[in-house]
Amino acid sequence: MIGYYSEEELAHLGFGAIGKNVKISKTTTIYNRGQVFLGNNIRIDNFCTIAISGSAKLIIGHYVQISAYSFINGLADVTLDDFVTFAPYVRLFSSSDDYSGHSLTNATIPAAHLATVSNPIHLKKHTIIGVGSSIMPGVTLGEGTAVAGHSFVNQSSEPFTIIGGVPARYIKNRSTILLEKERLLKSDET
Repeated sequence: MIGYYSEEELAHLGFGAIGKNVKISKTTTIYNRGQVFLGNNIRIDNFCTIAISGSAKLIIGHYVQISAYSFINGLADVTLDDFVTFAPYVRLFSSSDDYSGHSLTNATIPAAHLATVSNPIHLKKHTIIGVGSSIMPGVTLGEGTAVAGHSFVNQSSEPFTIIGGVPARYIKNRSTILLEKERLLKSDET
C-alpha cells in the first residue's frame, strides 16, 4: 500500500500554504506547488494530476475531497471553496485550445501561434461534481450546485441547483438542508 504523505513530508513539498489534516496520496502528481494553497481537512486520492501553470493559483478551502484520477489544469486560477467534492475522474480546465481551426493547438507549439482561452474556475461551497464530468474555463458553480455524472459544464450555474448533460443544463433545485448539517459540524468542532 502506497498511502498518503505524512505531515512532515507535506511540510517539505513547498506548497504556498497548507492547513491541518491534509491527506494527499503519494501517487498524486502536483506541479508548481508554490501556487497551490490548501486549507484544513483535505483529501486528494490516488492518481490525481494537478497541473496549474504560469502565474495561476489553485486555492482549496476546508473539507474538500478530490477523488481518484481527477485532473486540474490551466493557466487561470482555480478556486474550490469549502465542502467541495469530486467523484473519480473529474476534470477541470481553466485553459483550452481554440478548436475553430484559426490557430495551431497543443503544448509543443510556441505561444505566438496559439489562441488559448484561459479563464478562472470557481466552485462555490457545497459543490459536488459527479464521476467523469468536465468543467471548462470561466465556469462558476453557484453554492450547493450538484453536477450529474459524465456532464460537460461550459456555463455557470445558479445556487442549489442540479445540472447535468452534454452540455450541462438545469435539471432541478437541490435541497439546502446541508447548510444545517454544516452548522452542526461547526458546532461540534467548538
